[in-house]
Amino acid sequence: MKTPKSEIDKRYENKHKQERKAAHAVWGTSMKREDFNKLNKFLKEHHISKVQLIYAGWEALKEQINKN
Repeated sequence: MKTPKSEIDKRYENKHKQERKAAHAVWGTSMKREDFNKLNKFLKEHHISKVQLIYAGWEALKEQINKN
């Protein structure tokens, strides 16, 4: 019998967990649901990923701080 894809994926994830943790970070954060919904709608309408938003915001803040 063929091994289910979910089992194959789980083995792969377990094998590469440390590598993935070393290469990426996740921020656990929260915001008001109303703001979250508005933000998601905006991002979806403009085809912007959350990662793009974070980097753009980071760059904007660095510029703002450097001006001061």
